[in-house]
Amino acid sequence: MNDKHARSFLQAILNTDTDAITIVDDQCHVLFWNKAAEETYNIPASTIVGQPISAFFKEDHLMVSTVLKSEQPVTNMYHHPREDKHVFVNCSPIYDDQHQLVGAVSIEQDITHIVKLNEQLSTTSHQLNELKHKVYLQQLESPFSKIKGKSKAIQDVIQLASKAAKTPATVLILGESGTGKELCAQAIHETSPRHESAFVAVNCGAIPHALFESELFGYERGAFTGAMKEGKIGKIEGANGGTLFLDEIGELPLDMQVKLLRVLQDGELIRVGGTTSKKINVRVIAATNRHLEDMVRQGTFRSDLFYRLNVIQITMPPLRDRLEDIPELVQVFLNEFANQYQMTVPAFTPEALQALLYYQWPGNVRELRNAIERAVILSEEATIDEHEVMSFFRTTIDPEEHHPIILEKDSSLISEKMALEKRHIESALKKNKGNKSATARELGISRVSLYKKLKQYQLIITERL
Repeated sequence: MNDKHARSFLQAILNTDTDAITIVDDQCHVLFWNKAAEETYNIPASTIVGQPISAFFKEDHLMVSTVLKSEQPVTNMYHHPREDKHVFVNCSPIYDDQHQLVGAVSIEQDITHIVKLNEQLSTTSHQLNELKHKVYLQQLESPFSKIKGKSKAIQDVIQLASKAAKTPATVLILGESGTGKELCAQAIHETSPRHESAFVAVNCGAIPHALFESELFGYERGAFTGAMKEGKIGKIEGANGGTLFLDEIGELPLDMQVKLLRVLQDGELIRVGGTTSKKINVRVIAATNRHLEDMVRQGTFRSDLFYRLNVIQITMPPLRDRLEDIPELVQVFLNEFANQYQMTVPAFTPEALQALLYYQWPGNVRELRNAIERAVILSEEATIDEHEVMSFFRTTIDPEEHHPIILEKDSSLISEKMALEKRHIESALKKNKGNKSATARELGISRVSLYKKLKQYQLIITERL
């Protein structure tokens, strides 16, 4: 293969890659500039190839220039080459057969849209939290009154959370998605001695891995290329004196788990690029829908951080374990959305409410809220009956597998729920031939919960498990 053909093959490979690829010589003149680089920086190859790259970028924003000077490769580094561009960059020096430096190659993945979305989410969340705090100050009712329901399961949660609010102890809130974990965290903050300080919420599942440290700990001026000149405080420092809510804590990378543990243990942090520690007084509330103890056993979550977070553990009950709260929640959401959309508040017939009790609500309170919003918008009648529930929510149950429970006139909603739950458990046990693990999986509950319910309903299993 001659040099001309080799160059053609190389150019084809470069243009096939979806990441921006730049190759420069030892004087930082551009030798190759692929199509992805053209699209990323809006500079045609015909314009930049053969020219010094410093003519198109600021000298201190050039990673290839830095690598040429240091002769040290860079791997998976966050880089800010232009005001409007954010990338992950891999950059390496190039040597000839005599190990003489002849140039450098840079491969950049454009993450600008991810960074901008994260910034928008952070700004919106901050504005929303400020608005919620102002609304709270204007009302006299307890923040825990926002957690609706009179069931024992939810009242036990409120009682425990109220006790936790009076202390500075770290709280770990467990529960499925849609059960109200953040609502509980906000109530704890708003009834704590820290209620006049900031409540900073961080969704650990929404932050790109490379940005975790700068987002949580902040950075000093000049910490990295493209950093803000004045530096930036992180979420932890922004919550100083108040409460830091770490949602989806199970998504926190292991290296960040170590650094968060140091903050919890020592009450100090060091910004990225900094050398001096800052004293921090922050109350941490973490939440997750994952099984952290299993993650500890699997080595994906540090045991020392788990024990530090798990001082007070609160488990938000799924909606299927507090079906007696559904009528109250339905009325709250009906009023909310009827007012929002300037519509007459519709009413649910008893049969329609009973149909809601047949459903397992895998999306919990969030799913119910969305279903009520859909009903308010779509219903054309003042009363919502069972037929409309079946149409709007798709909560019907196969009549061959489940039969309506006939209640006496003086039967309570709680007894109806218990009878329905017992029937579900009996059916699942029969289907799985008494296997408790399989039964628990089908019902969507843990084995511990299943054992409690077997004892509660005095169900005796004769099959050998």
